[in-house]
Amino acid sequence: MLKRFILSSIVCAFVMVGAPVRAQSAADTVLLDMQQAYQKGDRQRLRTSLPRVQGHILEPWAAYWELSARLTEASAEEVQAFFDRYPGTYQEDRLRNDWLLLLGERQEWARFAAHANQYRMNDDPEVRCHTLAMEHQLAGVNMAAEVKTQWHAQSKFGPGCTQAAKLHHEARLLDDADVWLKARLGAERGQFTTAEAALAIVAPQAAATWRDLWSAPQRFVLTHSVTGQRQTKELAVLALTRWAANAPQDAARALQHRWADHLSPDQLAWIWGAIGSAAARRLSDDAPDYFARADVQRMHDEHLVWRARSALRQQRWDDVLACLNAMSPARAQEDTWVYWRARALLQPERSVAEQEQARTLLSGLASLRGFYPMLAQEELGLPLLPPPAPAPLTAQEKERARTNPGLQRALAAIALGLRSEGVREWNYTTNLHTPGGMNERDLLAAADLACQNAVWDRCINTSERTRTVFDLAQRYPTPHRDEVLARSQVVDIDPAYVYGLIRQESRFIVDARSSVGAAGLMQVMPKTARWTAKKIGLSNFKPQQLAERDVNIAIGTGYLKLVLDDFAGSMPLAAAAYNAGPSRSRSWRGQAGAPTLEAAIWIETIPFAETRDYVKKVLANTTIYDALLNARTPSLKQRLGQIGPRSDTTPENQDLP
Repeated sequence: MLKRFILSSIVCAFVMVGAPVRAQSAADTVLLDMQQAYQKGDRQRLRTSLPRVQGHILEPWAAYWELSARLTEASAEEVQAFFDRYPGTYQEDRLRNDWLLLLGERQEWARFAAHANQYRMNDDPEVRCHTLAMEHQLAGVNMAAEVKTQWHAQSKFGPGCTQAAKLHHEARLLDDADVWLKARLGAERGQFTTAEAALAIVAPQAAATWRDLWSAPQRFVLTHSVTGQRQTKELAVLALTRWAANAPQDAARALQHRWADHLSPDQLAWIWGAIGSAAARRLSDDAPDYFARADVQRMHDEHLVWRARSALRQQRWDDVLACLNAMSPARAQEDTWVYWRARALLQPERSVAEQEQARTLLSGLASLRGFYPMLAQEELGLPLLPPPAPAPLTAQEKERARTNPGLQRALAAIALGLRSEGVREWNYTTNLHTPGGMNERDLLAAADLACQNAVWDRCINTSERTRTVFDLAQRYPTPHRDEVLARSQVVDIDPAYVYGLIRQESRFIVDARSSVGAAGLMQVMPKTARWTAKKIGLSNFKPQQLAERDVNIAIGTGYLKLVLDDFAGSMPLAAAAYNAGPSRSRSWRGQAGAPTLEAAIWIETIPFAETRDYVKKVLANTTIYDALLNARTPSLKQRLGQIGPRSDTTPENQDLP
């Protein structure tokens, strides 16, 4: 049964009609030039070019670029005319987003109110914060709870949320502690402007002190009076937070010897949490002891996750549960922490009732929808069998997707090379919250349309949004099959691993390029590519060849095999090395004498969030591709194995970039 399902899935994945190829028209050329002009802020070129693309399928983009570039000087009538000309489009809603941000910044609340209810995306926290500020100023509504949630959740400076927080603080609806917490979050994340904006609300007179503190936090900690007012103590917390990021042991010593007796329990909980988190990111054995000096119930979620991770490394299951019980409900209900709660409750010393609770948690999590759901399924002793395939799409469902104007524009933009614009329009059109939003059958049909046009990233991402059905062929396609299988055989590497990595690296976009210069299907850096080309005997290699599919696969698989061999076949270690570099992956496994951990614990304690997420996804992808390519029931747990220090007898390839 499994084999039959897999074979039918593979057949479905490869019945593909390529995207139509046509010569670039004069209007296409103008559009591409307009995009460049928009990026450069060349308003004159945009104005003179716009009439030349009238009637083109991507005219809404050209009109958006032209008006967006001069939005700060545009009249309300011009903006409304744009809304009337392109109703229901992504470009209309995108410009409304921009217009609302501008009106909010200007505090033109009457106009803001007239447009806010027509904004469909509703995914910009800055617009939401302007709305909260408007409701408070015009109607006197207390929106402090949501303001605090939005403001604290922002990972970078947002003027709209800062403004809303300031207004509510002035009205005594947000207290000083809420504002100081935002400053602490900014300090811990290394965001000077974010913390500075919070200080401007609660302690504007400390601006000069803050600049000095940022550049030399240890000087503030060691020289300022410990008997000062609350402001001084709060600044000391910020300084200790800043210091801890680079030297947690030194910050801990200064806190213990100089400030600990003068700070409140909440202040101590924060700074011990920051010190413990910094130590945990260094995989220091001292981290649990730092965390233990503060009341777990007073700790922030940002610190509790690292407290839980440090407890996992030492398999202190009671401490893991204590952290999970102290987390906010939203954080504790994430897949990661549901799984580890269940694992903690499954320990032999736990009661029968607790172990039954663990199985209930695992049952609610188990599926093929990700790393921890797959581990949960195996923890219950259930095989990773694919779910039933959805009913085939009807001709009417396919036609509805094919004729959808938003999807047509998205595909046209991607085909023209305007990938960013095409992706944004595609995502907007398939969003369930837009007018006439797509149901799950519509999403499957849209994903199928993307597959038929070889737009694999939209095929995968769109199909992944279905909740009640699971189309394995759409979510895990195998394009470039002959080339991947042939090259994998040449270098003797599991093609499922190659596919798992490509799916995560590029979503099968042949010309993908990252912000740091990684290129192609396997996202290889030019320096790494040159080194690998020599190792595999690829003569006369030039970095621009990374855009060629076969060259990219040859170099990517060659390098991956060399990394895998250096880590004795450990796929988690090799995936971490591919993403973050071999030297980091080596250091994360620990020195001689470090404990051997199950790989799931090791992965969860990787210091870099990007690499941690990457390794989970690559290994989950690999497991499913193993089933697709090899017609067998796979095991993620077996593939993960255990991770410990390198054996003294195992040589290390120090030449590996």
